[in-house]
Amino acid sequence: MASDSPGQPETEAAAPPCPDGWIFDIKRFAVHDGPGIRTTIFLKGCSLRCQWCHNPESIHPYPELMVHPQRCIACGTCLAVCPTGAHHATADGGRALDRDRCTRCSRCADACYAEALVMAGRRVSVDDVMAVVRQDAEFYAQSGGGVTLSGGEPLLQGAFTAALLTQCQAEGFHTALDTSGHAPWRVLTRVIPYVNLVLYDVKHISPRQHAQYTGASNRLILANLRRLSAVGVPIEIRMPIIPTLNDAQRTITATARFLGTLPNITAVRLLPYHRLAGSKYRSLGRANTMPDVAPPTLQRLQQIAEWMRPSGLTVLLPAMGRDA
Repeated sequence: MASDSPGQPETEAAAPPCPDGWIFDIKRFAVHDGPGIRTTIFLKGCSLRCQWCHNPESIHPYPELMVHPQRCIACGTCLAVCPTGAHHATADGGRALDRDRCTRCSRCADACYAEALVMAGRRVSVDDVMAVVRQDAEFYAQSGGGVTLSGGEPLLQGAFTAALLTQCQAEGFHTALDTSGHAPWRVLTRVIPYVNLVLYDVKHISPRQHAQYTGASNRLILANLRRLSAVGVPIEIRMPIIPTLNDAQRTITATARFLGTLPNITAVRLLPYHRLAGSKYRSLGRANTMPDVAPPTLQRLQQIAEWMRPSGLTVLLPAMGRDA
Protein backbone atom coordinates (compact mmCIF):
# COMPACT_ATOMS: atom_id res chain seq x y z
CA MET A 1 0.00 0.00 0.00
CA ALA A 2 1.49 3.36 -0.98
CA SER A 3 2.36 5.90 1.71
CA ASP A 4 0.25 9.05 2.05
CA SER A 5 3.45 11.13 1.90
CA PRO A 6 5.22 11.52 -1.47
CA GLY A 7 8.67 10.09 -1.60
CA GLN A 8 8.13 7.64 1.28
CA PRO A 9 8.76 3.91 0.66
CA GLU A 10 5.83 1.52 0.38
CA THR A 11 4.77 -0.25 3.59
CA GLU A 12 3.17 -3.63 4.16
CA ALA A 13 -0.49 -3.90 3.22
CA ALA A 14 -2.88 -3.19 6.07
CA ALA A 15 -4.73 -6.16 7.56
CA PRO A 16 -8.27 -6.56 6.24
CA PRO A 17 -10.93 -5.15 8.55
CA CYS A 18 -12.69 -7.57 10.88
CA PRO A 19 -16.08 -8.60 9.51
CA ASP A 20 -19.32 -7.57 11.16
CA GLY A 21 -21.71 -10.21 12.46
CA TRP A 22 -25.39 -10.66 13.14
CA ILE A 23 -26.46 -11.41 16.71
CA PHE A 24 -29.81 -11.50 18.49
CA ASP A 25 -28.74 -11.22 22.11
CA ILE A 26 -25.86 -10.76 24.53
CA LYS A 27 -26.46 -12.34 27.93
CA ARG A 28 -24.24 -11.14 30.75
CA PHE A 29 -23.69 -13.08 33.98
CA ALA A 30 -24.57 -16.40 32.33
CA VAL A 31 -23.78 -19.46 34.46
CA HIS A 32 -24.94 -22.36 32.27
CA ASP A 33 -22.79 -21.80 29.16
CA GLY A 34 -19.42 -22.98 30.42
CA PRO A 35 -17.39 -22.56 33.62
CA GLY A 36 -17.76 -19.55 35.90
CA ILE A 37 -19.59 -16.32 35.17
CA ARG A 38 -19.75 -15.72 31.44
CA THR A 39 -20.95 -13.40 28.73
CA THR A 40 -22.82 -15.37 26.07
CA ILE A 41 -23.16 -13.93 22.58
CA PHE A 42 -26.02 -15.43 20.58
CA LEU A 43 -25.41 -15.34 16.83
CA LYS A 44 -28.17 -15.29 14.23
CA GLY A 45 -28.74 -18.09 11.74
CA CYS A 46 -28.90 -21.88 12.02
CA SER A 47 -28.62 -24.65 9.44
CA LEU A 48 -30.82 -27.03 11.47
CA ARG A 49 -34.56 -26.89 12.08
CA CYS A 50 -34.95 -28.73 15.39
CA GLN A 51 -38.57 -29.35 16.26
CA TRP A 52 -37.87 -28.48 19.90
CA CYS A 53 -35.91 -25.27 19.23
CA HIS A 54 -36.14 -22.97 22.25
CA ASN A 55 -34.64 -19.97 20.42
CA PRO A 56 -36.78 -19.71 17.26
CA GLU A 57 -35.61 -16.13 16.79
CA SER A 58 -32.13 -17.55 16.13
CA ILE A 59 -33.04 -19.66 13.12
CA HIS A 60 -33.13 -17.12 10.28
CA PRO A 61 -29.96 -15.11 9.54
CA TYR A 62 -31.84 -11.82 9.11
CA PRO A 63 -33.58 -9.53 11.66
CA GLU A 64 -37.15 -10.41 12.59
CA LEU A 65 -39.89 -8.42 14.27
CA MET A 66 -41.20 -9.89 17.53
CA VAL A 67 -44.64 -8.67 18.62
CA HIS A 68 -45.67 -8.66 22.28
CA PRO A 69 -49.32 -7.49 22.30
CA GLN A 70 -49.59 -7.65 26.09
CA ARG A 71 -47.16 -4.75 26.30
CA CYS A 72 -48.95 -2.58 23.74
CA ILE A 73 -50.33 0.72 25.08
CA ALA A 74 -52.14 1.56 21.81
CA CYS A 75 -50.25 4.82 21.35
CA GLY A 76 -50.46 4.56 17.56
CA THR A 77 -46.80 5.32 16.94
CA CYS A 78 -46.25 2.13 14.94
CA LEU A 79 -49.09 3.07 12.58
CA ALA A 80 -47.56 6.48 12.01
CA VAL A 81 -43.98 5.37 11.29
CA CYS A 82 -44.61 2.18 9.26
CA PRO A 83 -43.81 2.96 5.59
CA THR A 84 -45.83 0.05 4.18
CA GLY A 85 -48.98 0.14 6.30
CA ALA A 86 -48.18 -3.25 7.82
CA HIS A 87 -49.51 -2.10 11.21
CA HIS A 88 -53.21 -1.47 11.62
CA ALA A 89 -55.70 -0.90 14.42
CA THR A 90 -58.08 -3.68 15.44
CA ALA A 91 -61.74 -3.37 16.31
CA ASP A 92 -61.03 -3.77 20.01
CA GLY A 93 -58.56 -0.87 20.06
CA GLY A 94 -55.45 -2.98 19.81
CA ARG A 95 -52.84 -3.23 17.10
CA ALA A 96 -52.08 -5.98 14.56
CA LEU A 97 -49.30 -6.69 12.09
CA ASP A 98 -49.61 -7.87 8.50
CA ARG A 99 -46.30 -9.73 8.16
CA ASP A 100 -46.70 -10.05 4.39
CA ARG A 101 -46.37 -6.27 4.15
CA CYS A 102 -43.63 -5.92 6.76
CA THR A 103 -40.16 -5.20 5.34
CA ARG A 104 -38.42 -5.53 8.74
CA CYS A 105 -37.13 -1.96 8.48
CA SER A 106 -37.24 -1.69 12.33
CA ARG A 107 -38.79 1.80 12.36
CA CYS A 108 -41.72 0.62 14.45
CA ALA A 109 -39.49 -1.22 16.93
CA ASP A 110 -37.19 1.80 17.24
CA ALA A 111 -40.19 4.00 18.03
CA CYS A 112 -41.99 1.61 20.40
CA TYR A 113 -40.88 2.68 23.88
CA ALA A 114 -43.28 0.15 25.46
CA GLU A 115 -41.21 -2.63 23.80
CA ALA A 116 -44.29 -4.26 22.36
CA LEU A 117 -42.33 -4.41 19.10
CA VAL A 118 -38.76 -5.69 19.27
CA MET A 119 -36.31 -6.52 16.50
CA ALA A 120 -34.55 -9.84 17.02
CA GLY A 121 -31.24 -9.41 15.28
CA ARG A 122 -28.75 -6.60 14.85
CA ARG A 123 -25.47 -6.10 13.04
CA VAL A 124 -22.44 -5.60 15.28
CA SER A 125 -18.67 -5.31 14.97
CA VAL A 126 -16.10 -7.17 17.01
CA ASP A 127 -15.41 -3.91 18.84
CA ASP A 128 -19.12 -3.54 19.68
CA VAL A 129 -19.17 -6.96 21.33
CA MET A 130 -15.83 -6.53 23.07
CA ALA A 131 -17.03 -3.29 24.66
CA VAL A 132 -19.68 -5.36 26.45
CA VAL A 133 -17.36 -8.26 27.22
CA ARG A 134 -14.75 -6.05 28.89
CA GLN A 135 -17.28 -4.73 31.40
CA ASP A 136 -17.27 -8.08 33.21
CA ALA A 137 -13.56 -8.92 33.04
CA GLU A 138 -13.28 -8.85 36.84
CA PHE A 139 -16.09 -11.39 37.19
CA TYR A 140 -14.38 -13.72 34.72
CA ALA A 141 -11.13 -13.52 36.66
CA GLN A 142 -12.78 -14.20 40.02
CA SER A 143 -15.02 -17.05 38.86
CA GLY A 144 -12.93 -18.73 36.18
CA GLY A 145 -15.46 -17.57 33.59
CA GLY A 146 -15.19 -15.99 30.19
CA VAL A 147 -16.99 -15.64 26.87
CA THR A 148 -19.24 -18.15 25.09
CA LEU A 149 -20.37 -17.92 21.48
CA SER A 150 -23.73 -19.57 20.93
CA GLY A 151 -26.67 -19.28 18.58
CA GLY A 152 -28.18 -20.19 16.28
CA GLU A 153 -24.99 -21.65 14.90
CA PRO A 154 -21.82 -19.53 15.31
CA LEU A 155 -20.00 -21.50 12.61
CA LEU A 156 -22.37 -20.10 9.95
CA GLN A 157 -20.61 -16.79 10.57
CA GLY A 158 -17.15 -18.32 10.59
CA ALA A 159 -15.13 -15.18 9.84
CA PHE A 160 -16.86 -13.11 12.51
CA THR A 161 -16.70 -15.96 15.03
CA ALA A 162 -12.98 -16.45 14.42
CA ALA A 163 -12.28 -12.73 14.71
CA LEU A 164 -14.24 -12.41 17.95
CA LEU A 165 -12.65 -15.49 19.54
CA THR A 166 -9.20 -14.29 18.50
CA GLN A 167 -9.75 -10.93 20.17
CA CYS A 168 -11.12 -12.55 23.34
CA GLN A 169 -8.06 -14.73 23.69
CA ALA A 170 -5.73 -11.83 22.89
CA GLU A 171 -7.20 -10.06 25.93
CA GLY A 172 -6.85 -13.13 28.12
CA PHE A 173 -10.50 -14.24 28.28
CA HIS A 174 -11.46 -17.92 28.44
CA THR A 175 -13.49 -18.84 25.35
CA ALA A 176 -16.17 -21.45 24.71
CA LEU A 177 -17.92 -22.37 21.47
CA ASP A 178 -21.46 -23.75 21.65
CA THR A 179 -22.06 -25.54 18.33
CA SER A 180 -24.12 -28.22 16.64
CA GLY A 181 -21.07 -29.15 14.57
CA HIS A 182 -23.15 -28.92 11.40
CA ALA A 183 -20.59 -27.01 9.36
CA PRO A 184 -17.64 -27.82 7.08
CA TRP A 185 -14.56 -29.05 8.92
CA ARG A 186 -12.51 -26.22 7.40
CA VAL A 187 -14.65 -23.73 9.36
CA LEU A 188 -14.03 -25.59 12.59
CA THR A 189 -10.29 -25.66 11.97
CA ARG A 190 -10.36 -21.89 11.53
CA VAL A 191 -11.84 -21.22 14.98
CA ILE A 192 -10.59 -24.10 17.16
CA PRO A 193 -7.12 -22.57 17.80
CA TYR A 194 -8.91 -19.78 19.70
CA VAL A 195 -11.29 -21.98 21.73
CA ASN A 196 -10.64 -23.26 25.27
CA LEU A 197 -13.80 -25.38 25.50
CA VAL A 198 -16.30 -26.74 23.00
CA LEU A 199 -19.94 -27.28 23.99
CA TYR A 200 -21.02 -29.78 21.33
CA ASP A 201 -24.64 -30.75 20.67
CA VAL A 202 -25.55 -34.39 20.12
CA LYS A 203 -29.25 -34.51 19.40
CA HIS A 204 -29.84 -38.03 18.08
CA ILE A 205 -27.52 -40.91 17.23
CA SER A 206 -29.64 -42.17 14.31
CA PRO A 207 -28.97 -40.36 10.99
CA ARG A 208 -32.53 -41.04 9.81
CA GLN A 209 -34.24 -39.81 12.95
CA HIS A 210 -31.86 -36.88 13.28
CA ALA A 211 -32.90 -35.82 9.78
CA GLN A 212 -36.56 -36.31 10.67
CA TYR A 213 -36.38 -34.11 13.77
CA THR A 214 -33.82 -31.49 12.70
CA GLY A 215 -34.00 -31.37 8.92
CA ALA A 216 -30.47 -32.72 8.37
CA SER A 217 -28.55 -35.95 8.81
CA ASN A 218 -26.08 -36.21 11.69
CA ARG A 219 -23.31 -37.78 9.56
CA LEU A 220 -21.34 -34.54 9.22
CA ILE A 221 -21.94 -33.73 12.90
CA LEU A 222 -20.60 -37.06 14.16
CA ALA A 223 -17.69 -37.03 11.71
CA ASN A 224 -16.70 -33.56 12.91
CA LEU A 225 -16.99 -34.70 16.53
CA ARG A 226 -14.62 -37.60 15.89
CA ARG A 227 -12.06 -35.30 14.30
CA LEU A 228 -12.50 -32.64 16.95
CA SER A 229 -12.02 -35.10 19.81
CA ALA A 230 -8.63 -36.00 18.36
CA VAL A 231 -7.45 -32.38 18.32
CA GLY A 232 -7.17 -32.18 22.10
CA VAL A 233 -9.54 -29.34 22.98
CA PRO A 234 -11.86 -30.24 25.90
CA ILE A 235 -15.41 -31.08 24.77
CA GLU A 236 -18.58 -31.03 26.82
CA ILE A 237 -21.41 -32.86 25.07
CA ARG A 238 -24.82 -31.21 25.29
CA MET A 239 -27.77 -33.59 24.89
CA PRO A 240 -31.29 -32.20 24.67
CA ILE A 241 -33.68 -34.76 26.16
CA ILE A 242 -36.99 -34.71 24.29
CA PRO A 243 -39.58 -37.21 25.53
CA THR A 244 -40.71 -39.66 22.82
CA LEU A 245 -38.09 -38.35 20.35
CA ASN A 246 -34.67 -39.28 21.71
CA ASP A 247 -35.07 -40.60 25.27
CA ALA A 248 -35.57 -44.32 24.62
CA GLN A 249 -33.07 -46.58 26.37
CA ARG A 250 -31.88 -48.05 23.08
CA THR A 251 -31.13 -44.58 21.70
CA ILE A 252 -29.42 -43.40 24.88
CA THR A 253 -27.18 -46.45 25.24
CA ALA A 254 -26.15 -46.30 21.56
CA THR A 255 -25.25 -42.64 22.01
CA ALA A 256 -23.27 -43.40 25.16
CA ARG A 257 -21.34 -46.21 23.49
CA PHE A 258 -20.33 -43.89 20.67
CA LEU A 259 -19.29 -41.07 23.01
CA GLY A 260 -17.41 -43.48 25.22
CA THR A 261 -14.98 -44.24 22.37
CA LEU A 262 -13.91 -40.60 22.01
CA PRO A 263 -11.05 -38.88 23.85
CA ASN A 264 -11.28 -35.45 25.47
CA ILE A 265 -14.97 -35.68 26.37
CA THR A 266 -15.09 -34.00 29.78
CA ALA A 267 -18.81 -34.60 30.47
CA VAL A 268 -22.24 -35.12 28.99
CA ARG A 269 -24.77 -32.52 30.10
CA LEU A 270 -28.46 -33.42 29.82
CA LEU A 271 -30.66 -30.53 28.74
CA PRO A 272 -34.33 -31.25 29.50
CA TYR A 273 -36.89 -29.99 27.00
CA HIS A 274 -39.07 -27.15 28.27
CA ARG A 275 -42.08 -25.23 26.97
CA LEU A 276 -40.81 -21.71 27.67
CA ALA A 277 -40.35 -20.90 23.98
CA GLY A 278 -44.09 -20.94 23.26
CA SER A 279 -44.41 -17.18 23.66
CA LYS A 280 -41.47 -16.63 21.30
CA TYR A 281 -43.16 -18.57 18.53
CA ARG A 282 -46.30 -16.47 18.99
CA SER A 283 -44.33 -13.22 18.94
CA LEU A 284 -42.76 -14.25 15.62
CA GLY A 285 -46.09 -15.23 14.11
CA ARG A 286 -45.09 -18.89 13.83
CA ALA A 287 -46.70 -22.10 14.94
CA ASN A 288 -45.13 -23.80 17.96
CA THR A 289 -43.57 -26.98 16.58
CA MET A 290 -43.91 -28.99 19.82
CA PRO A 291 -46.83 -27.66 21.88
CA ASP A 292 -47.93 -30.96 23.42
CA VAL A 293 -44.69 -32.57 24.62
CA ALA A 294 -44.21 -32.56 28.39
CA PRO A 295 -40.75 -31.91 29.87
CA PRO A 296 -38.90 -34.97 31.20
CA THR A 297 -39.07 -35.58 34.93
CA LEU A 298 -36.04 -35.53 37.19
CA GLN A 299 -36.46 -39.26 37.69
CA ARG A 300 -36.29 -39.80 33.94
CA LEU A 301 -33.12 -37.73 33.66
CA GLN A 302 -31.53 -39.72 36.46
CA GLN A 303 -32.49 -42.93 34.70
CA ILE A 304 -30.92 -41.70 31.46
CA ALA A 305 -27.74 -40.86 33.35
CA GLU A 306 -27.62 -44.40 34.71
CA TRP A 307 -27.95 -45.81 31.20
CA MET A 308 -24.97 -43.71 30.06
CA ARG A 309 -22.64 -44.27 32.98
CA PRO A 310 -21.44 -47.80 32.01
CA SER A 311 -19.71 -46.23 28.99
CA GLY A 312 -17.41 -44.35 31.36
CA LEU A 313 -19.08 -40.97 30.91
CA THR A 314 -19.57 -38.24 33.50
CA VAL A 315 -23.21 -37.18 33.18
CA LEU A 316 -24.46 -33.83 34.47
CA LEU A 317 -27.92 -32.55 35.23
CA PRO A 318 -27.72 -28.80 34.52
CA ALA A 319 -30.42 -27.76 36.98
CA MET A 320 -28.59 -29.52 39.80
CA GLY A 321 -25.10 -28.41 38.84
CA ARG A 322 -23.52 -31.72 39.84
CA ASP A 323 -23.13 -35.28 38.68
CA ALA A 324 -26.45 -36.98 38.02
